[in-house]
Amino acid sequence: MIILWIAGLFLSGSLMFSYWLGLARKKNLKFIGDGNPGALNLWKSSGYKFGILGIILDFLKGYLPLLWVMESHYSESYLIVSLALAPIAGHAFSPFLKGKGGKAIAVTFGVWSALTGFKASLALAVILAVLKVIGSWYNRRVKTPVTDGLQVVSGMLLLSVYLYISKWPAPILWVWLGSFLILVYTHRFEWSTWIRKYSTRERKRT
Repeated sequence: MIILWIAGLFLSGSLMFSYWLGLARKKNLKFIGDGNPGALNLWKSSGYKFGILGIILDFLKGYLPLLWVMESHYSESYLIVSLALAPIAGHAFSPFLKGKGGKAIAVTFGVWSALTGFKASLALAVILAVLKVIGSWYNRRVKTPVTDGLQVVSGMLLLSVYLYISKWPAPILWVWLGSFLILVYTHRFEWSTWIRKYSTRERKRT
């Protein structure tokens, strides 16, 4: 039964609503912006109304199925780790796009909202807002700007501090580790490019 639950949650996460909405608007998101088939590029190509719709649908595909699971006995064991990570992995490695999914930000918020009653997702939103302000200040002063991807990965890393201080149980911390690693992977080009540029700039300075 648990295998069916995991498969169902993975399938839910793999539904690429933003990409399909883009196609409905005759816009292939793979050729928009950075090529990510997610809500941000839907926003860029089709306007804020479609972008917001994409964000909501991506959020709900992580939130609603896991919320249902939270009412079961699975939420009280380590099985919740695989169940919670399944929608995020589904989006990141969607079989509908031959394993090349999106960056999994909105679905991650959906999962953490269901998992912690919005507490961790709200904490993450605050962390990302603070990092955005700091990043904007930093970018005005350097030649190697901080990217949104780097902020997302850093924000998820800092979320672990909140989870530890708030004494969330061990399974939740394992969910954090899994979702952090997925976000590191989906944003690998952004943060690796920043690190490479930053290292090159530092070498020139020395």
